Amino acid sequence: MESSEEDDDFPSIESITPQSKVDSLYQSRSEKGIRKLCCELLDLKDAVENLCGNMRTKYLAFLRISEEAVEMEHELVELRKHISAQGILVQDLMTGVCHQLEQWNRTSEVEPNRDICELQDPLPIETDDHKIFLEKVDVLLAEHKVEEALEALDAEERNSPELKSSGDTSTTDGSSYRSDFLKRKALLEDQLVEITGQPFISFVELKKALSGLIKLGKGPLAHQLLLKFYGSHIEKSTEALFPSSSICPKTYPATLSKLVFSTISLATTKSGLIFGDDRVYTNRVVQWAEWEIEYFVRLVKENAPSSDTVSALHAASICVQASLNYSLMLERQGLKLSKLILVLLRPFIEEVLELKFRRARKVVLDLVEADECMPFSPRFAPPLSAFTTSSHSLIADSGIRFMCIVEDILEQLTPLTILHFGGNILSRIGQLFDKYMDALIKALPGPSDDDSLTELKEFVSFRAETDSEQLTLLGVAFTILDELLPNAVMTLWKQQTESGEPKSGLAENVTPIPSTSTELKDWRRRLQHSFDKLRDHFCRQYVLSFIYSREGQTRLDAQIYLNGNGDDLYWDSAPLPSLPFQALFAKLQQLATVAGDVLLGKERIQKILLARITETVVMWLSDEQEFWAVFEDDTGPLQPLGLQQLILDMHFTVEIARFAGYPSRHVHQIASAIIARAIRAFSARGIEVQSALSEDEWFVETAKSAINKLLLGAEGSETSEIDEDNIALHDDVLDSNDSVSSLSSIDSSESFASATMGELDSPKHFDDSEG
Repeated sequence: MESSEEDDDFPSIESITPQSKVDSLYQSRSEKGIRKLCCELLDLKDAVENLCGNMRTKYLAFLRISEEAVEMEHELVELRKHISAQGILVQDLMTGVCHQLEQWNRTSEVEPNRDICELQDPLPIETDDHKIFLEKVDVLLAEHKVEEALEALDAEERNSPELKSSGDTSTTDGSSYRSDFLKRKALLEDQLVEITGQPFISFVELKKALSGLIKLGKGPLAHQLLLKFYGSHIEKSTEALFPSSSICPKTYPATLSKLVFSTISLATTKSGLIFGDDRVYTNRVVQWAEWEIEYFVRLVKENAPSSDTVSALHAASICVQASLNYSLMLERQGLKLSKLILVLLRPFIEEVLELKFRRARKVVLDLVEADECMPFSPRFAPPLSAFTTSSHSLIADSGIRFMCIVEDILEQLTPLTILHFGGNILSRIGQLFDKYMDALIKALPGPSDDDSLTELKEFVSFRAETDSEQLTLLGVAFTILDELLPNAVMTLWKQQTESGEPKSGLAENVTPIPSTSTELKDWRRRLQHSFDKLRDHFCRQYVLSFIYSREGQTRLDAQIYLNGNGDDLYWDSAPLPSLPFQALFAKLQQLATVAGDVLLGKERIQKILLARITETVVMWLSDEQEFWAVFEDDTGPLQPLGLQQLILDMHFTVEIARFAGYPSRHVHQIASAIIARAIRAFSARGIEVQSALSEDEWFVETAKSAINKLLLGAEGSETSEIDEDNIALHDDVLDSNDSVSSLSSIDSSESFASATMGELDSPKHFDDSEG
């Protein structure tokens, strides 16, 4: 701080008073002295801050100058390199010129026997002309004036007799001149090929070079160079496009297909423009285009989004759509490549679909978290909102989740993807629905017959324990089967196939596509089969729970038909079905009431379930060997009343189905088989069956009357013996008038007695479409 420069920067330092003087002058510590001292301290502070700021500024300036010096040093190094490169180029140019001058000198040297040749040559003037022409061509070639050299060679070849015919080799000069002429043509050909290989050549220059090669008689080579030019263009363009594969993965395949197919189209057009419609060249274009398409598919597989990502299916669908659209454009130019595109893309599309649906299965089974970007469609909520209560929300949410997954897949498809891969997609959607039904089966109580479902047990996120929850589960599944899933698929299929229908030649060059309506019908049958597994499991476990959870007289077993004294057989002036079948009737009524509340507005599924439960009861009775062993062994006592009670129970079961409007044909057939088997068993034990049995119409009317009594709760009936906790009589189901009219309208022409023995022994199975 003692330098003159610093003194100029901080002049206020000179006026600072020493501390000793301060002490002597201001011993009194007066207010005025303190203020002056503070001002001087503030001045000192400002001076120090100015000094620090000045040092910082100078330091930054020093760093800036240092950086500029380093940059200047780099620029000098680059300049030296550039000068050195230019020197090398000049040296190469000088070497090349000297080499060409030596060649010219060698060709112009006079041979030792030139004098002798001149004496023997009758045309020395013509030889001089040939020499002059060759020297002129050499000059044109040296100056790379290929067009002028080409014209000169072409004119000389047309006008020179020695060049027109190769048969006249009588003179040495003629043969030598022809050889020299061909060498110049070869040099010109090399120059033209070199021009076509330049990296930034325009098409005008390329066309001139190719036309020159054609004039030289090198048409196949020219065509090969044309295809090489466009192939190089595709390669360079795809390399430039490669960075966008990670930035825009969804649009990369479409952009790539546009680039490749537009270049193929351009090459086809230019080939026809330059080489005409020659079949040889056309076939080469087709072969080259096939190679480029294989290269395109390989690039798509390598750079498209990974097959297990969310956007993979959408990108693949766009690729199919764009590729087939562009192939249609190429067909107008005579290139039929659609079939090849589908063959090459099919493994890739199937791999993407497999991984997409594999992840969808995991989401449906709650093995993985659903994608956050998965859309929630509000149109699925209203049909399933009827099942959304505090206790049923998880069941309804599972249905909404399933439909959102399916919709997310469908929205990623394009028209031509559906057109050519629709069968595969439908099959996979059916498999996904089947897995969903398996998951719902595991949510129901009771064991499953399918051992493959045990692996799903630990992944079920909810359980349907009560009748209401189980019916809700079936209602959700049926709504998806009957309404949501078919509507989502068929609507999209109709729109997409209409907009994606191939036109003109495209339909002729691809594998014929099966009828959409046939595919959809088969698909719906597979969906129905999957739902039937869920329905049958529910009915089976419901019936087994009903049968095996009861004790005493209400349990369904053969012992209720063996009591010889008739005390426990309900046979008097107004016979009733046995207690287990009365309990079954009450149970069905109770379930019908719950179903009416839970499945409101879905009468079809209500009837299907109740009919299937009724059918399952008689099927179990028909197949239960322990039940029949009691009758067919010689140990238990049999009485005609037991057979009559069994026949009445079977009639009662059939009439339940008829009365409620369920499909009863299959129930009727199984019940007929049971009666026929019971008659044979009792007959084999020595019971006079024909004399003990009443008329068939009597059983029908008795069964109808029993239904009437149970509905009306008539006093004096045997229902008073039934445990009220197990059997609930619903007096409000039908009033008296309705019951009588309903019963009177039932057609009893299908009686058990009228069935032939063949029908009884071999009952036919029908589906639930009846009624």
